[in-house]
Amino acid sequence: MINSESVATPRALVIRGGAIGDFILTLPAIRLLRESIPDVRIEILGYKPIVELAVSAGLADAVRSLEHGSMAKLFVPSVTLDRDLIEYFRSFNLVVSYLYDPDGYFRGNMERIGVRTYLAASHHVEPGAGHAAAQLAKPLEKLAMYLDDPAPQIGLAVPADSSGGGPVIAIHPGSGSLKKNWPTANWSRLGRELSEVFPHGRLALVTGEAEAERGVTKAMLEGWRGLDFLHWDQVPLTQLAVNLSTCAAFLGHDSGISHLAAACGLPCLLLFGPTDAATWAPRNSGVQVLSDASGDLQRMPFDIVRAEAGALIAGLPDKKSASGL
Repeated sequence: MINSESVATPRALVIRGGAIGDFILTLPAIRLLRESIPDVRIEILGYKPIVELAVSAGLADAVRSLEHGSMAKLFVPSVTLDRDLIEYFRSFNLVVSYLYDPDGYFRGNMERIGVRTYLAASHHVEPGAGHAAAQLAKPLEKLAMYLDDPAPQIGLAVPADSSGGGPVIAIHPGSGSLKKNWPTANWSRLGRELSEVFPHGRLALVTGEAEAERGVTKAMLEGWRGLDFLHWDQVPLTQLAVNLSTCAAFLGHDSGISHLAAACGLPCLLLFGPTDAATWAPRNSGVQVLSDASGDLQRMPFDIVRAEAGALIAGLPDKKSASGL
């Protein structure tokens, strides 16, 4: 166990790069630290627009950018380090790093700095070796911390509904890879058909930089022309989490945004293609996964997705809506 006798309040630093989904899958490990170390103050070092989610979720107290110029020196052996950087790392009782450090230079510099307890945690997830969140939390077993629940949770306070606008179904038609995507034309058609059976609610289109670059955003806006829908385009993640928390359900792929929606507690219908759902799909309750045996989402029949999406909507309680968005 970590040595916390030298300071009144134990301090832990988690260093985690990676994309949105990678970080959200690390939240159960961060939660485990919070629950295992009484009164711990947790700070996250990573890409600020992403790691700020941990503060919003109440799992971290502060964040710092991994992209700060002084950090580069930590990957050089026997380099002279900035005094401020040395004092920063020395202030922590425990440093858990998910950084790629094949030569051990970062670890060596942590030892030179005098970090009390340093734990190297692999960022690599092995398909078929258990759920990703469980694999990312496994290194903490060296500190006698064992993960029981691999489902990330981002519980946010959202405004009480006063708009009477009806429940919202969020749809994210993209992901980090084209191979993971169902055809955009199918998403466009699905939205139009669902709007006909969802007259007392609204659709919300979620898009980001990847969808804009690939023409998905433009195609969806053209396909949904004439529909009454919300468009959350390139919204900061912390605000998107608030938006999603007001929704009734979410439809998407294997993506970071899908992990965000599941962590916010939404019933989800997620389409999985080439990736292993047993390893990567959110373990949150209410998450349903549709996969094609071929691993090719281009072959996923529209009628199957339409039927499952319709069943999801039909089973929703009519109580959430797009308040103030």
